[in-house]
Amino acid sequence: MPYPDKASSFKALEKKIGYHFKDPHWLERALTHPSTNDDYNYQRLEFLGDRVLGLVIAHALFEEFRGENEGGLAKRHTALVQGPTLSIIGQAHKIGEHIILSSSEKASGGQMNENIVSDVVEAMLGAIYLDGGYEPVRKVVLNLWGDNIHTLETAPQDPKTELQEWLQARGLALPVYEIIAKEGPDHAPDFTVSLSAEGLESITAKGPSRRQAEKTAARKMLKIVRDD
Repeated sequence: MPYPDKASSFKALEKKIGYHFKDPHWLERALTHPSTNDDYNYQRLEFLGDRVLGLVIAHALFEEFRGENEGGLAKRHTALVQGPTLSIIGQAHKIGEHIILSSSEKASGGQMNENIVSDVVEAMLGAIYLDGGYEPVRKVVLNLWGDNIHTLETAPQDPKTELQEWLQARGLALPVYEIIAKEGPDHAPDFTVSLSAEGLESITAKGPSRRQAEKTAARKMLKIVRDD
């Protein structure tokens, strides 16, 4: 964590999400991963936040798309509340920097783990709801989700899956990922991965975990094939 103590980290995160907690213990709980073996972790808040998010998004879609039928609204809703969407939003606002993890989970790249980030986003929403009520959490969701509420109709796809499907659709072999370097200390590793695909020039990419490096490489490869 790049902040010297919890108080400054919490303050920085509050600025990012646009909400100040009356009781900062709710925020601390929302950020505490179960790997810490602290019973005061985010799991129960995640459960609540999931339901709060669903209501806020449903309400926003109901108001925004007045002429759309139930099926269309449901499709949009699913895309906006799914884990990949939450992870992208959390990573865009660097939520992972503030997650409280065990040393081993942090060393394995937990701050960048998509599932953990999406869980924490939900937990934060649950914490805001308990701390301030519906209206503040509605404002935070609308702020963090931004234009996605108006434009996102299908959930974002994992770039590795998308690349694999692109290759298979053209009768090409599956891509091959290989770790070619691991640098940095255990608590902040830096992986370099090579990606090879039939008929395409190999590329490399870096990331704080093998999974993140592979996803970055897949995104780079997809950009190459789309630009050609």
